[in-house]
Amino acid sequence: MSLDLTPHAAAATPASRIWSHAKMEATLILRNGEQALLAVVIPVAILLGASLFGDRLGLGLQQTAPSVLALAIWSSGLTTLAIATGFERRYNVLERLAATPLGKPGILAGKGLGIALITAGQVLVLAVIALALGWRPVWSLPALLVSILVSVLAMGAFAGIALALAGSLRPEATLALANLLYLVGMPLGVLLPADRFPGWTAHLVQGLPTGALGETLRAASNGQALGWPIAVAALWCVASLALAWKVFKWTS
Repeated sequence: MSLDLTPHAAAATPASRIWSHAKMEATLILRNGEQALLAVVIPVAILLGASLFGDRLGLGLQQTAPSVLALAIWSSGLTTLAIATGFERRYNVLERLAATPLGKPGILAGKGLGIALITAGQVLVLAVIALALGWRPVWSLPALLVSILVSVLAMGAFAGIALALAGSLRPEATLALANLLYLVGMPLGVLLPADRFPGWTAHLVQGLPTGALGETLRAASNGQALGWPIAVAALWCVASLALAWKVFKWTS
């Protein structure tokens, strides 16, 4: 029996390519100091502030902890993805990757999976810190399932907005606008509950993906499952991804 040493050059399977790209995306994000600030430092500072002074402001740790988890999803799903993609587009990284077997669908899938990995790590770390500081959530299975579903839909909405910005603007404009949206979104449902807003503005906040996510996680922390945020997050997810599909350009 002869030994066959003939090379069998072939591309890896689609799943393997996407997984490798996702790990690369996550590694590059973790090496970025600015993203570490958004991912861990600011949320932990908010948790510490809530545990020390939150009761005086009516925003104790029980309410602030799930809000900080929403903040982690907001920052990674929009700000991190928008900035990274914008500069990759500037330097023609996306164009070159699209010419590999990974392809355009693989690039987007890998980016989404990479952001999901980063976000899951953020949520886990922040939840452990919040529990150590005294957060005591009252979980129920319906509330847990709804919170996961709304979180996924909200991340899809944030990713659509991020790709729409990164794929149509100059990277400097994307950087500025993504950071601005991060700051603006923090009080609009992410950290501040909708009931803190007067009159019709409370309903406006509830109609935002940030409001849907924040209200869902805060309710889930008390064992409650809200239904309306599912519809809000789903509509924003479909609309923002459709917008990104329409305006995204692979080269600057």
